[in-house]
Amino acid sequence: MLVSELGVSRDERRSILDSYIEPTAEDREKGRKLPTAAHYAIADLVQLGFVRVIISTNFDRLLESALRERGVEPTVVASVDALKGAEPLAHSNCYLLKVHGDYKDVRILNTENELSKYSPEYDALLDRIFDEYGLVVCGWSGEWDYALRAAVLRSTNRRYSMFWAAHGELGAGALELVAHRKGFQIRIADADKFLVEVRNRIETLARAHRQNPQSIDLLVSSTKRYLEKAEYRIQLDELLTSETHSLVNKLAAAGFSAGENWNAEEFRQRVAIYEAATEPLAKMVGVIGRWGDDSNVAMVMDIIRFVYSEVNEVRGGLTPWINLLSYPAVLLTTAYGIGLVRSRRWRELHFFLSSEMEIRNKVEPKRLVESLFLGLWEGGENSYWAMLEGMNPCKHVLSDHLFNLFGKWSESFVGIVPSFEQLYDTWEMMGSLTYCERYTLEGLQAAMSNKGGTRGYSWMPVGRSGWNIQASDRIIRLIQNDDVKQSLLEAGFGKGQSDFFEAAIDNFKRMADRIQLELELRC
Repeated sequence: MLVSELGVSRDERRSILDSYIEPTAEDREKGRKLPTAAHYAIADLVQLGFVRVIISTNFDRLLESALRERGVEPTVVASVDALKGAEPLAHSNCYLLKVHGDYKDVRILNTENELSKYSPEYDALLDRIFDEYGLVVCGWSGEWDYALRAAVLRSTNRRYSMFWAAHGELGAGALELVAHRKGFQIRIADADKFLVEVRNRIETLARAHRQNPQSIDLLVSSTKRYLEKAEYRIQLDELLTSETHSLVNKLAAAGFSAGENWNAEEFRQRVAIYEAATEPLAKMVGVIGRWGDDSNVAMVMDIIRFVYSEVNEVRGGLTPWINLLSYPAVLLTTAYGIGLVRSRRWRELHFFLSSEMEIRNKVEPKRLVESLFLGLWEGGENSYWAMLEGMNPCKHVLSDHLFNLFGKWSESFVGIVPSFEQLYDTWEMMGSLTYCERYTLEGLQAAMSNKGGTRGYSWMPVGRSGWNIQASDRIIRLIQNDDVKQSLLEAGFGKGQSDFFEAAIDNFKRMADRIQLELELRC
């Protein structure tokens, strides 16, 4: 205890500490003796409502400064007198207990003798805190501060966890406390990086927090009820309008910057947040696809167009981040399409896929299937989606991811089906065949005859079924069934022409064969 050797009285010790803690003009200019990233990270967690009680062994006021900069006025207890007049613990949004005092107060505790025992009032407060709150320890050795160690060891309840973050190995004293509380050790590089990372991860989890499943179920149930009778069309429109605006507001509140550096972790976080925000509305339009009628297609298209236009107001930044903004529109498109396929509403499906969209930076409008479907969507590049954990970059990653996602989401509107895989792949194949309608029959036939040095097929968007031959063969047999084929032709698929329809299917097979060959060579 060097300070106790340097000063005889508490006043002298306080005066010495003052010169070490109080920043000069030069200190401020050079950024010394000011709040660090760790202080601001703690302040952010308090401001967000995740941290309410802080115990500090420091004399300085850096944490108070950081809190006030974040708009938080803490209840500061640095002496027994302050404790007696302080706001009750339960009523405080931020309770800062400075167990060793404040450097402006001569009653600071910093000698071995002074640190050996706290007042009964402090002991009672610490007993309550350690009993009622979990602990995250950072920046404390746990070797000295005997009274604080004693307070931890007195605590017998372990209803909330302890996490001890430290650079390097913990000492014997700290290990004793961790063992007593059945805590967890965390190796860190330094306090700044650790606390900033904790803050960032908690912010991400908060933004990505899935809406209460019961409230989502209520929205889905309300959508089903309003679809039952035509007289509820106004209520249905109002419900969808409200949830659409709610989605757009959630996306705006996420505060994503298109100028942020591109990295895999940030991509995964943004995808999770987009999906959590879009899930309620996606399930609602899936219900409309399953149980609605042809009058609903225009309404769903208006929703998709609105969401797409609202999130694409960003003008500058990295292209991948800008492209990802329209991911919610892709999710809504997929949900409605799966619902339509489930009910075999082929006419509405073809009309939906063929509907036009005004696309960012494009002069002419494009069909939905040419703008928000698989790799034709500007954000659907495989290299982006390969960053998701567990994805095979050799395959169509976005297609696989959407299949996995809607395998969970679609339970609320698909019901029981023999194979969701076949249902989902049928949706993608219908999109692929609709895309082919941009070609002429003569053009398809010429490409497949390999005239003019072509590759033997005309390009078309192909998802999971491109590499899953067994799945695509089953779907092709289904849609070539006389009755199903006739229904599809009457709906407008294949331009309503049998020869074109068959040519598009042959073109799909040829492209799938090529995908299979490339898959074998690369993977």
